[in-house]
Amino acid sequence: MTESFNRSPELVIISGLSGSGKSTALKAFEDLGYFCVDNLPPDLLPPLLGIQKEAGVRRIAVVMDIRSGIAPEGYTRLFERLREMGCYFEVLFLTAAPEVLLYRYSQTRRPHPLARDIPLREALERERELLAPLKEWATVVLDTSRYNLYQLREEIIRRYGERKSLAFPTFHLISFGFKYGIPAEAHFVFDLRFLPNPYFVPELKDFSGKDERIKAYVLKNPQGRKFMNDLAGLLNFVFPYYEKEGRAYVVVALGCTGGRHRSVAVVEVLAERLKQAGRRVMVTHRDLDRESS
Repeated sequence: MTESFNRSPELVIISGLSGSGKSTALKAFEDLGYFCVDNLPPDLLPPLLGIQKEAGVRRIAVVMDIRSGIAPEGYTRLFERLREMGCYFEVLFLTAAPEVLLYRYSQTRRPHPLARDIPLREALERERELLAPLKEWATVVLDTSRYNLYQLREEIIRRYGERKSLAFPTFHLISFGFKYGIPAEAHFVFDLRFLPNPYFVPELKDFSGKDERIKAYVLKNPQGRKFMNDLAGLLNFVFPYYEKEGRAYVVVALGCTGGRHRSVAVVEVLAERLKQAGRRVMVTHRDLDRESS
């Protein structure tokens, strides 16, 4: 790492659909000690970073969304300039299902930025289209459909509060169930349904993948051992390249049918393997509680 990188501010750009929880997310970052700005015009971001660097402010979070009026290519120019400045940044993009957004607007009675002359549903669809190029830059895509305000705040604090720095890539390992959908933020997706399934073993069915008996059943066989060795090798191989690129997150999603047994076991064991190799690791078992309830 160069000295200029080490002394540059770390930046989280919060964006996404209106009603998806951006204000709640920004307040959570403020609670984590970030310097926070809402609805910042993109042209003011580089000067702000320079001022905050001189002031010794290391962590900044800003909301930039449809209200700025910036064209899609403007974000590309902005992000390329940030990289030239040696700024570590990531884009947190919040989204939610259309029906959820419509319900939230019905509760708050706040006007949508694009709904002055068109119906709300049409405005939401138009906003989704306009923000699609920005979503492509997202480091994290977080669907807030199932979160209330308190749960979203807790999720932001869990994800970012555990990290001492954005300057080094973190492997975010997510276990999930295919029947609930693939995580939108994943860079890698692995289907684990070829591994032995404890669900069909009566004495193992009621345990989760966190249990040592499930880990042994899933991975202590030829295909399980080879898969784990090859996967850990692959992730350790790509790590330096993502680090060189300046990426803050590498999101690896591992799925089985329901997200309770095989995917959880593999994530637990893989996390330990990566930690032993000196990697930063964060774990989310997305559907474990859903399957056990």
